[in-house]
Amino acid sequence: MPRAVDFHVHLPTTEFMQVTLGPYARAAEKFFRTEVKLKDIEQIAADYAELDMIGVLLAWDAETATGLPPLGNDYIAEIVKRYPQQFIGFASVDPHKGKVAVKEIERAVKDLGLGGAKFHPGVQAFYPNDPQFYPLMEKIQELGIPALFHTGTNGLGAGTPGGMGIKLDYTRPIYLDALAADFPGLTIIGAHPSWPWHEEMLAAMQHKTNIYNDLSGWSPKRIPEVLLREAATRMQDRFLFGSDYPFITPQRWLRDFEAFDYFTPEAREKLMWRNAQKLLAHTAVAQMNFSG
Repeated sequence: MPRAVDFHVHLPTTEFMQVTLGPYARAAEKFFRTEVKLKDIEQIAADYAELDMIGVLLAWDAETATGLPPLGNDYIAEIVKRYPQQFIGFASVDPHKGKVAVKEIERAVKDLGLGGAKFHPGVQAFYPNDPQFYPLMEKIQELGIPALFHTGTNGLGAGTPGGMGIKLDYTRPIYLDALAADFPGLTIIGAHPSWPWHEEMLAAMQHKTNIYNDLSGWSPKRIPEVLLREAATRMQDRFLFGSDYPFITPQRWLRDFEAFDYFTPEAREKLMWRNAQKLLAHTAVAQMNFSG
């Protein structure tokens, strides 16, 4: 068994940092108080192999809202194909592309073998529960893959006048509550601790069992403790470890997490990999790595 599944991995490559994020990258580095060192895919795979972790690699398409080129699904799928022991890929589609987005998510799953969908409502400028995007959500539910949505505040555009045009309201978890009600067969993952609406996230999770939360993007030292307490106790089946690499490394996240001694071995195991195993069981990579 791997030590952990890092459910939230971005690629510190030229293609993502300098092309797809472009002008947003510098603000994100400042927000996270880090300087991202560019790496090639071989180095990233070696890092995760050394950590004994499976990484969930995230594609990115916010072209309509930002005008920037996507980090394409084929790019992510090729990496997973090269390193099947190390990575699982999540597709990204731009919801504003309508029927094209619906066809692309189907191609990404059926032809490319990607195992989930990733959305950033703030950067993509859409509400997840907007009915105009429901044909896309219907397709994702039909495909039987989880959908991951950025929630809470945003490192992209942070600390700039106007936040580079990104509106935080899109990322409130209450909209995922409505989506979960309308699509009970859809597994929804709220990415990040959802601050300042983390209690909205907990309310939605408590009410609807098809909602999960990954704890990426924050050092555990800064995550609201109410979330960690729930992850350690009554909602321990619904939280996922994630780093938000390269902005936060898995090493740093795990080091800071060691300070919280109220996690039982069972709750820690669920957070680190067992809950992820359940959500990713349909993927070839998970079947290969969790077959023991």
